Amino acid sequence: MRILMIQPNYHAGGAEIAGNWPPGWVAYIGGALKQAGYTNLRFVDAMTNHISDERLEEIIRHNAPDVVMATAITPMIYQAQRTLELAKRAAPGCTTVLGGIHPTFMYAQVLGEAPWIDYIVRGEGEHIVVELVQAIEAGRDRAERRTIRGIAFLEDEQVVATPARPVIEDLDTLTPDWSLLEWDQYIYVPLRTRVAVPNFARGCPFTCRFCSQWKFWRKYRVRDPKKFADEIETLVRDFKVGFFILADEEPTIHRKKFVAFCEELIARKVDVHWGINTRVTDILRDRHLLPLFRKAGLVHVSLGTEAAAQLKLDRFRKETTIEENKLAIRLLKEAGMVAEAQFIMGLENETPETIEETYRLAQDWKPDMANWNMYTPWPFAELFEELGDRVEVRDYAKYNFVTPIIQPDAMSREQVLKGVLKNYARFYMRKTFLEYPWIRDKFKRRYMMGCLRAFAKTTATKKFYDLERLKMKGLSAEVDLGFDETKVLTRERIADLKQARPDLHADVDFIGTAPEIAGRGPATVMACGGGAREGGPADAAPETVVAMPRASARRPIKVMACGGGEREGGPLEEEEPEVATAAPP
Repeated sequence: MRILMIQPNYHAGGAEIAGNWPPGWVAYIGGALKQAGYTNLRFVDAMTNHISDERLEEIIRHNAPDVVMATAITPMIYQAQRTLELAKRAAPGCTTVLGGIHPTFMYAQVLGEAPWIDYIVRGEGEHIVVELVQAIEAGRDRAERRTIRGIAFLEDEQVVATPARPVIEDLDTLTPDWSLLEWDQYIYVPLRTRVAVPNFARGCPFTCRFCSQWKFWRKYRVRDPKKFADEIETLVRDFKVGFFILADEEPTIHRKKFVAFCEELIARKVDVHWGINTRVTDILRDRHLLPLFRKAGLVHVSLGTEAAAQLKLDRFRKETTIEENKLAIRLLKEAGMVAEAQFIMGLENETPETIEETYRLAQDWKPDMANWNMYTPWPFAELFEELGDRVEVRDYAKYNFVTPIIQPDAMSREQVLKGVLKNYARFYMRKTFLEYPWIRDKFKRRYMMGCLRAFAKTTATKKFYDLERLKMKGLSAEVDLGFDETKVLTRERIADLKQARPDLHADVDFIGTAPEIAGRGPATVMACGGGAREGGPADAAPETVVAMPRASARRPIKVMACGGGEREGGPLEEEEPEVATAAPP
């Protein structure tokens, strides 16, 4: 059994500023397959190596795989679909498999647009992929696929989504194989060292309205600190990793285990630096532990400060205040760590004044770094439903954090982009001449100057924030946002699709396809919004559906009955996480 894993060649000008990131799914899925006896694996990183479609097709043809696997976050979905189309053309007999957060929730749309995809893996994939590959190898996948939990596929032009597979309760049973990755390619520019992105935990007990990761993982689980420290030691010793970023939504939720992990790194004298994303309230709660975190090698903390106005913080369900954000940044800097503030821009109430307010707060808070991210209305997140037909742009390739998607009431998308770029220019110009070169801490000074180097390099090549779309005319710049106009819909078109294609709703509750109602034929499933919120899912169907422009001319896909799914939520039963609360200044 020859298995080819491919990272699609997609670029947006966002996170790649800091370097090339190793796709962790390859290590975790590939490790599960190797553990099951499938050792004839090859990974092709078309993204990092900028492999063209033509060259990728040649590589696939040369390898003649039996199974081709790819992944897709939302902005990558079209390129992932094209990648698997190339696979079918280059190796007609292969089985194509797609995983990732977007196809997990949007399988009906994906299968309608890309019927050459044989299977979609929904949710946590390690166990599902092994069972599916075993069935494919035995030649019984088509006969038995309805019994494989956690997949979706087309059958007689009908979408079938089997019940969800239970989550992996013990993450320490995972067997990632990091040797599958091309380590020479994954360099973290600020420190000029190899970088890894491992999992300490999966899931999140918080329910931020713009996020969907808590829905994807369904249940918060955290690894044994000693066993995770073993994995970090392996990455440092065997693969010369000098920096890692935890892939977790918020690794400090479970304070006891996070502290134990830090103590393990200190006791073992592991020579590595690392970074995390976490919540402001966790930093306030753990202020007395920050020196310990820094001693363990934690040097960069990105905070979900998100908004410059309390009204927006409340809307996002962030459970923080403006003053708490400022205090958390100060505490991190006092502990010798890099404090990074994140702002979400481009909602419908954005104005020139609110953009300017974020810059003013960035100056007041004095973070080491600031990022202005465009609001991206994931079609499976709660705010997408609230915004309704205001989400006119359904070109998912632009759902990349650097392109304004929502049209504000008081300004154009182009004005939002220009305002954000102005904030970046002012903020980092000041850092360049007045702050970074004069930092007393030698390591932090080197780190921040490395960040400047990354910004300068990607700005010069116009990769930062996709600067190629700005065309200078005299002293002004014209902006081409580059939307596929066939995927920019009128509100009337959105309303029509809502009526005509209810099957295209995001299945955020892992319902699968609906059970057949006696005497009525197949029932239509409409996803119920907020996932595993307290009190259960919303009572009403969401107000919008997701457009399917490429498939709209086809006959509507029916939804086959295949049983309900399992939804699991909440913290670990054996030891509840210490959920952060605000600490006094």
